[in-house]
Amino acid sequence: MEIAELTGTDGHGADTTGDIIKLAMLAVGGQGGGVLTDWIIGVAEANGYRAQSTSVAGVAQRTGATIYYVEMTPDTGREPVFSLTPSAGDVDIMIAAELMEAGRAIIRGFVTPDRTTLIMSSHRILAVSEKTVPGDGRRDAGKVIERAATAAKSVIAFDMESEALAAGTVISASLFGALAGSGALPFPRQSYEQVVRASGRGVDASLKAFSACFERAAAGERSGAAKESATKGAQKTVQVDGPARLLDAWNALTERAEQLPEPIHEMVIAGLRKVVDYQDVAYGATYLERIERAVAADSDDHAWRFSREAAKYVANAMVYDDIIRVADLKLRSSRSLRVRDEVAVGPDAVLHVTEYFHPRAQEVCGTLPSRLGRWIENSPRLFALLDRLVNRGRRIRTDTMAGYFSLWVLGALRPVRRRLRRHTVEEAHLKDWFDLALATRGRDYDLGVEVLISRRLIKGYSDTHLRGHSKFDRVLSALGPLDGKPDAAEQLRLLREAALSEEGMGALELQMAQLEKAP
Repeated sequence: MEIAELTGTDGHGADTTGDIIKLAMLAVGGQGGGVLTDWIIGVAEANGYRAQSTSVAGVAQRTGATIYYVEMTPDTGREPVFSLTPSAGDVDIMIAAELMEAGRAIIRGFVTPDRTTLIMSSHRILAVSEKTVPGDGRRDAGKVIERAATAAKSVIAFDMESEALAAGTVISASLFGALAGSGALPFPRQSYEQVVRASGRGVDASLKAFSACFERAAAGERSGAAKESATKGAQKTVQVDGPARLLDAWNALTERAEQLPEPIHEMVIAGLRKVVDYQDVAYGATYLERIERAVAADSDDHAWRFSREAAKYVANAMVYDDIIRVADLKLRSSRSLRVRDEVAVGPDAVLHVTEYFHPRAQEVCGTLPSRLGRWIENSPRLFALLDRLVNRGRRIRTDTMAGYFSLWVLGALRPVRRRLRRHTVEEAHLKDWFDLALATRGRDYDLGVEVLISRRLIKGYSDTHLRGHSKFDRVLSALGPLDGKPDAAEQLRLLREAALSEEGMGALELQMAQLEKAP
């Protein structure tokens, strides 16, 4: 090989590496990163370019993305020398198949304002570190969007995953369309489409997604991610339908809710809808009675913060996860439609669904009449025997008559839920917690609000529910030492955030130790 080729010169000292286009891509499993790389190589070669691709595999389950890297240059008849990996500050086009992967690319220096075109999908796939946090472990997507605007020379950002799903394909086709529409590569649209057609699989769906994203990218859509992020939490309009008698009762509840202060209407209606869906309109009336207690001593001077948090967390406490709830949700037609959509199964296909359950004696006692369940729980030998009989994993095929019927029977216990052991326990705990919050508010308004919010520590069922209860009790055990301190609300908030930061108790105990040392 000639020395000129190894040094990146033309033999007379002139640098020729500027002719090389350098493209990097970050994608996780199932997003078609390998297919997209092949398409990019194909379109480059179809237009008289020499191209090379490499990849460095990431770790499975969203702990890291695979880095795909492509270099291309016009074919001059001489053998080019390409790099095997991207270098910080030396990438022309950066494609991120998920929003936080764009953030990783920016942090690693692959995106620079003097040369990089950043093409990113604004949808999220939560990382393992985000999923394992008991609280809300999601990273702030807005910061990535803001940073991208200044980090890159130009940005194409919108939800490319939704375009792929609408077309019945994967995001690689959307990313390919956005790349073509961005104009970052000097190739005509027809070349891209021909490469997709030549691939021979899922051509129509891929071209549909390609076309939709080409148009959006060609229009220079750079603010779509921000708009989508801002509107993601918007309330959906829910139509309520059913027998006239129940509709009249529901309408009476909503009219009653509208008599409450206007700033809390949205949260109260959302909580009321959740509670009634969980049980019935009588349960909704009980919910409103509790919210009216919260409102009674509240005022606009505090922006109704206590009442607003009560509307949220009282509803969550009343809608606890028991085996009846789990069975009911698993058999709903909306879930079946969602599963079929997620696995891309056609309406005429037969879908086999296997549900996994691992009941313990606690769950069995919770579904028994209150006195009977308490009697078994108070008998160690009987409780241990029951646990040995039921405490094992079970797989239930809900696409079979036997499997479906077994869950249907559990879901059908909803009308008698309030006479069962689990409901008795949950109601007693809810009463103690809510009474404590109301009493605390009388001494320290902000601390009372924090007592309400601490309810978010309790969620799920089985072992998850038990761990949440332990953290909840530990956090509220600090109320005594904090009583009367000017920063009591802030200290309780810090304890709660520590408890939510990890599955174990380490961070919480560390925060408790710091509190005990404080003067």
